[in-house]
Amino acid sequence: MLTLTRSVGETIRIGDDIEVHVVEVRGGTVRLGFKAPREVAIHREEVYRQIAEANLIAAQVTADSLGALAAFAPSAAATDAAGTEAAATEAAATPEDASA
Repeated sequence: MLTLTRSVGETIRIGDDIEVHVVEVRGGTVRLGFKAPREVAIHREEVYRQIAEANLIAAQVTADSLGALAAFAPSAAATDAAGTEAAATEAAATPEDASA
């Protein structure tokens, strides 16, 4: 870890796009200001951990969840039957259209 000493009004640069400004020092508290591109996420540590935990929970898929989703998916047999029925309907309609 790099440790730097800065005074109020001074800046630290991270790469070309990120600036960290020391805004205020009061007692044991330091206020920092950040300038960074919008695509760079900046969070306090406790917020970052909450986001990471929520993402981990959301990414976990249980067998029950998969089973519940499978009930909504068309079965392979139903898909094949629908395709065969559509092809038969199209074939039956084609001769009539050709005679007109």
